[in-house]
Amino acid sequence: MRAPDPSRATWRKSSYSNASGSCVEIAVLADAVGEHAIAVRDSKDPHGPALTFTAREWRAFTSAIK
Repeated sequence: MRAPDPSRATWRKSSYSNASGSCVEIAVLADAVGEHAIAVRDSKDPHGPALTFTAREWRAFTSAIK
């Protein structure tokens, strides 16, 4: 799967974020054929790099941290 472009994504952050806004944000991305990926970025640097994971990788990550 070719990673979708995160520049036009709708980003969201956890409701548990602190008042200074220091947190990570995630966005669900879909490519032209409907494949999904998850992008993660630093909220303090919204124009900086974003890490992109397949849906399967994201599920493995979130399961491991629970």
